[in-house]
Amino acid sequence: MTAYQELLAFQRDTEALSHVAERTGWDQETIMPRGAAASRAEEMAALESVLHARRTDPRIEDWLARAEAATPAEARILDLVGRSYNRATRIPARLASELARLTSLSQGIWAEARANEDPSAFLPTLEEVVRLKREEAECLSEGDLYDALLDDYEPGASARSVAAIFDKMRPRLVALRERVLGADYTPPVLDHVFPEATQLRIAKICASAFGYDWTRGRLDLSVHPFTSGAGDDVRITTRVVESDPFNCFYSTIHEVGHACYEQGVIPDYAFTPLGRGVSMGVHESQSRIYENQLGRSAAFTGWLYQRMVDAFGDFGIATAEAFHACVNRVNPGFIRTEADELHYNLHIMMRFDLERALIAGKLEVADLEEAWNARFEADFGVKVDLPSHGFLQDVHWPVGLFGYFPTYALGNVYAGCLDRAMRAEVSGIDAALAEGSAKPATDWLREKLQRHGGLRPPRETIEAACGFAPSEAPLLDYLEAKFSTIYRL
Repeated sequence: MTAYQELLAFQRDTEALSHVAERTGWDQETIMPRGAAASRAEEMAALESVLHARRTDPRIEDWLARAEAATPAEARILDLVGRSYNRATRIPARLASELARLTSLSQGIWAEARANEDPSAFLPTLEEVVRLKREEAECLSEGDLYDALLDDYEPGASARSVAAIFDKMRPRLVALRERVLGADYTPPVLDHVFPEATQLRIAKICASAFGYDWTRGRLDLSVHPFTSGAGDDVRITTRVVESDPFNCFYSTIHEVGHACYEQGVIPDYAFTPLGRGVSMGVHESQSRIYENQLGRSAAFTGWLYQRMVDAFGDFGIATAEAFHACVNRVNPGFIRTEADELHYNLHIMMRFDLERALIAGKLEVADLEEAWNARFEADFGVKVDLPSHGFLQDVHWPVGLFGYFPTYALGNVYAGCLDRAMRAEVSGIDAALAEGSAKPATDWLREKLQRHGGLRPPRETIEAACGFAPSEAPLLDYLEAKFSTIYRL
């Protein structure tokens, strides 16, 4: 075999083992018995040790030096393998194993502390997670520690570039929010009990409407909804609150966006670095456009309204128009995953600032709850009432995903660009959504973006799909048009 073929064969086994590790994580968050947490942490640490050894195998350096790419895809594979090798060799095996063990344990400790509203039971563990992530960042950094962690999730981005985008977004978001909250019109709210089994049945119908391939996936319940897997095994989770079916429906549609990206990558890329979504920002562009521009559109909510009437009878919303306003109601609530489109990015901006301060050592874990509550009240005008409504609500910090949060807002920006380009090229999107089918939109997204996997860097992926460089303007224009209509401004 040539050096490239030897490297690719080695890489396929590494990718397959990483899928096994990911499946083990899925099991932990869905069906693993609670008493297995300690043993699972050891299993995750052992898997990470094997993966780290493979990612730092000295033969990779030799193969990279001798390999020749015959196509752009092969050149991109070599680039991504080299990038992974360069990062992995900077991290000691001991640290990689410790992080895997601790973040596996931390997840269970966080979930219990969250359920019991007991921050003190979790803070010592979080302090240790932050200490190890700072150490990891120091191993990887060539400047800003936070940039080193952000690069894991959005290659090419930096704290400075993200902050610049947020600085442009915040004034228009805040101004629109003030206009909306001051409007004479107030959308109705749900006041009904929606049984779990019926919610899950409708959630599965929604998943099918957006093209989720059930022969290569499944839906389960978890504390925090997520997507796991790639290629022929891509699983999603959701959660159910019987007073709020939108939590279930839109969490499901959001995760289907992630899943369809993974299911949509062309099979030739399977078990290579091209066989996954290229970044979390691009991944979030898929979940957010499915959830918001498509799933919260008047066309789709009109279809969903009829499904809910059929399933639940009279649940207090008289018309499809009122239902659309209810789905998109603007409210400065506590929970990020339940936030409306105006407040969502403000949630992300707050977390971005706090986690940058944590990694830089400017904020200590012991002071995090107080800092969170003060910032939340300043940004949202509401005092946090419970830790589970505050800094304990998200799973990201417990499992060490520092640098992940800004990709949600980048995903919103990218989704705004994709929506503008897609609607300029494709007719009949809303007509299909009104019939319960997202196919014209999802076909365009699959052809323009999803099938290419990791072939191009993140911003190039968006630009190739849209035909123009990404910016925040399309998203902000979309939000202003949408909420001006709903709130009759």
